Amino acid sequence: MVLLKLETYIKHSRIIASLAIIISITAWAVELAGVVYVCPYCRTQRTVIGILGILLILPIASHWITKYIALVVGFFGAVVAANQHFMGWKKISAGTFSFHEKIAMDPFLLSGLALTGIIGLILLILQQTKPE
Repeated sequence: MVLLKLETYIKHSRIIASLAIIISITAWAVELAGVVYVCPYCRTQRTVIGILGILLILPIASHWITKYIALVVGFFGAVVAANQHFMGWKKISAGTFSFHEKIAMDPFLLSGLALTGIIGLILLILQQTKPE
């Protein structure tokens, strides 16, 4: 199956980078419009997703310095996302967990998606090679 091959995502990395940038901008716009509450975890995650998208779309994405920057920024974002996500698991263990009334704004689900996206973007950046 083509969707399960890493080469598919490497081939379409510019599209994925563009989606990451759009997701970041949209998430910031939603917060700045006052639709969602201010959350430092969310702000960090959406910013890191945008930065990684920019790094992935740049022509110098294959350079070792770009990869190093992506690892540092991405690791920071992944730690923040993992911490926020773990707070949800802590509530599950305590028996106090409940989804947000608007499921699309649930921090447990969003932090899990952010963690997955950040790790995926880092993987794609690390796989970039010089164009031939």
